[in-house]
Parts: sequence; structure tokens; C-alpha cells
Amino acid sequence: MDCVVIVDFGSQYTHLIARRIRELNVYSEIVPFWDADKIKEASAIILSGGPMSVYDDDAPKISPKLLRRWMDRRIPILGICYGHQLLAYLLGGDVREGDRGEYGSSVLKVLKDGILFRGLPRKLRVWMNHRDMVCSLPDGFSVIAKTNNTSIAAYENADIGIFGVQFHPEVEHTEYGVRILDNFLSFCGCHRKWRMGEIVRRKVKEICRVVGNSRVLVAVSGGVDSTTLAYLLRKAIGDNVYVVFINTGFLRDGEPRRVLRLLRELGFRNIKYVDASEKFVSKLVGVSDPEEKRRIFARIYAEVLEGVAKDLTKKDPKLKFFAQGTIYPDRIESGATGARPSRIKSHHNVVMPTIENLQKLEPLADLYKDEVRKLARELGLPSEVYTQQPFPGPGLLVRILGEVTLEKLRICREAHRIVEEEVRKWGLTRKLWQIFPVVLDGKSTGIKGDERVYEYIVAIRAVISSDGMTADFAKLPWEFLETIARRITGEIQGVCRVLYDITSKPPATIEFE
Repeated sequence: MDCVVIVDFGSQYTHLIARRIRELNVYSEIVPFWDADKIKEASAIILSGGPMSVYDDDAPKISPKLLRRWMDRRIPILGICYGHQLLAYLLGGDVREGDRGEYGSSVLKVLKDGILFRGLPRKLRVWMNHRDMVCSLPDGFSVIAKTNNTSIAAYENADIGIFGVQFHPEVEHTEYGVRILDNFLSFCGCHRKWRMGEIVRRKVKEICRVVGNSRVLVAVSGGVDSTTLAYLLRKAIGDNVYVVFINTGFLRDGEPRRVLRLLRELGFRNIKYVDASEKFVSKLVGVSDPEEKRRIFARIYAEVLEGVAKDLTKKDPKLKFFAQGTIYPDRIESGATGARPSRIKSHHNVVMPTIENLQKLEPLADLYKDEVRKLARELGLPSEVYTQQPFPGPGLLVRILGEVTLEKLRICREAHRIVEEEVRKWGLTRKLWQIFPVVLDGKSTGIKGDERVYEYIVAIRAVISSDGMTADFAKLPWEFLETIARRITGEIQGVCRVLYDITSKPPATIEFE
């Protein structure tokens, strides 16, 4: 089976490249740049973007000798952003810092169809994120596209199969980005045989190989990631799975009942329910810093799981593994990926310490949310699992800005109930990636019953996305928003104002904290 290898130089979009290639039905793998010399077989190689300059002392690089070896083997190579600059630099071109950076959307002018732009318009919008740029090309290369700010926005040497693009075709904000990658794969002669069923078979085989006859403890929240993981484990090792569901006190109204019902209906036999809500809430009331909230939550979560694990291992010495539904965006935002990772916000399932005496399993760690949904469908899980919107592991805790109080928690839980009820009534669930309320830290003056009140503000966040890496705010009907605002201010004591967030990602993240 054909395989495209992506060499990772630290871009937050690296796994997005791999995902796009798999969407085009070609298998893809990611290799960190320091292991690039270990690549044995590849139908094509893609060099990812990255945050560094090729002239930085500690810049991630491959050697000219390795590049020459790939060229001698006639492996087609595509450089993206930093990879585009690195290819030109290694082959004798000139890379320099531009007069100004180019960030966000730019208009690309195609000068020559060549291989990459075959069948595409002469102008298209692309997603840029760079300061350095290629100023002159190695011998034998030609410029095939430019922007107003970048004279060499794409180049090629089809005779030796090397291409470079300064923009990010893997990001959905680039028009025809997938078509550009598709053209590259066609040039490489890749056969389109990869399917999601292959991931299921590979994951099951991997789990069986690693776990053997041992047993696995898996923490399940009821969300798509952890539920899909638990079901995948059950498919691989049967009833050798212990499922633990922890009530943290920051769950939505009726969630414990729903999750336990779902787990029983899915056929799990070994279910452990732990109500640790008092412990979580007592430790977090009064905490205001968002990272501190996440750290405390992760620590308590680990302590609770540690207690469950110790009790189970005393009764069952075959319990050897602990599994989590960590997915790739969790690792990205926690700074746990890439050559030069940057932490955006800590995810408890990433920063949480390993459970004592249990080996950690994270079979979904290289997948995006939408890929996990496809995996859930492939496994035959009910639609209530793979159509539900993402919900953060810390739950309502990170939808309360500033200091956590019992009053804010009550408001947040009631506001979630109202928003979810109206979303279902209006049939918007599947149209939105996410919609949720957030209780802001400050208060606002209002009027209720002809009297002045000073009460909390609730913000509504709704976004449209395909993978959660980038997102646009949803342009929802005014009548829908008006209904939510009227219900929240009318039904929830302590709220007098409702706002709507119209910020996309980037610059904002989807969650507020």
C-alpha cells in the first residue's frame, strides 16, 4: 500500500496534512525531523511547516545528504511553508526575512498551472503564516505562483519531482487546498486504497499486540473520544476492559444518568461509577486562573483514578494498562507535539501523570475529532455518540471565567440546559461544531421588575468547523439568539445580560479558557 511520509518540523498543522492525505484515500505517517533518516519506504515525502527560520542556530533540519538520497531514489517531495523554505535553502536557493510578515488570508496568483495548480483558477485565497521567504530559486526550478507580498509563493521542478508552497494547503481556509494535495498525489502515482476500516483493523491489531491477555482500565466521560476508545478496546480484547466514569461535579444536568445508560446499552459489564463531585468542587471553588483550574482538575482526576486502579489491581493482578481518549488537538494545545511545541492550554488527559503501575495507552492520539467520529461510525456505535458536540474534559469548570463559585456553577448548568433545548428545537445540532454558554467574570447593571439589578453576564459561543483546528463563528438566526437570551435572563436567577461571541479561531480558541 502506498504511504506518504510527513516530516514534522514543529508546525501545529502537521497532523492536518496527514489527515488531508488520508481523506484522499492514501495512507500517511508522521516522522519527527530527527528520525527522517530512518524513512525506509515512501511513495512521497512532505516537509511540514514550523515556527523557526532556516538560519536559526537550533532550527530543525534534515541534512543535504539525506535530501540527495531521497532525490536519487526519485521520491517526490513537497515542502510546505518552512518545508518550502528549507528545500530551497538546502538546494542552493536564497531564503531571507521579508520586510513584513504575511499572516492569514492572501490572494495567490497562479503564474503557471504546472503540476500543483492543474485545473485550478488563476487566483485563489490561501492561508499564509510566515516572515521568511524564498528570494531566489536553485537552478532548474521555476516560480509557479506569487502573492503581492511574496514573489515566490510556489515553485516546482517536475523533472526531479520537487515542489514547494509558502502557504498551507492543508488548512481549510485555503481555497482548493485539498485539490492541490490531490494533484501532488496524482503526480506521485499514489493508489487511492486507504479507508477508515484500515484504521480500525490497525488499531485492533495494535491493541491486541500490546495488551495481550492483560486487562485495561479506561476512563470514560460519555463523549465521542472516550466512548469510541472504550468500544474499540472492547472489540479488541472483549470484557477485559474496566470502564470508570467519574462525576466531577462539573457535568451538565442529567449527564451521569445518560452516560451510565449509554455504557450499559453498549454492553459493557465492568462499569465503575465514582461520584467525586464534592472533592472536585471543594478544591476548585475560589480558583480563578484558567491554567491553575486545569492543573488542579488534572491532579484530582489522577488521584481519583489512582484510587480506583489500586482497588482493582488488588482484586485483579491482570490489570496492567490505563487507556485515555486523548486525540491530536488535545496534544497540540497542551504543547505535547512537534519539534518546538507551544502550550496554548493544558488538557487534563495530556498533562495528567501516569497511573502508578499501569502502562498508558492512547490509541486515538494521532486522530482528529472528525476522524474519531468516522471511526465510531465504522465500529457501529449509535449516532448519539458520534453526532454529539465536543464537551471539554473539565466540563463546566472551563466555562466559568474567573473565580469559580457555586452560584456561577448553577448559572452555567442551567444555561447549558436552555441552550441545548433550543438547539434541538431549531434543528441546529448537526449544523454546528459547537455551541455553549459561558459565565463571564464581571457583572452588569440591568433592570428587572422596574428595579436596578447587578447580575452576571452569559456569553454564547457557536462555531462551524470540520476539525476543530480552525473555526468560524456561526451566523445564527437572530430569532434563535433572541429566544436564548430571553430564556436565560428570564429563567435563570442572577443573569441580566446575554452576549454573542463573533470571533473566529484563530485568533480565539473555541473554548474561552
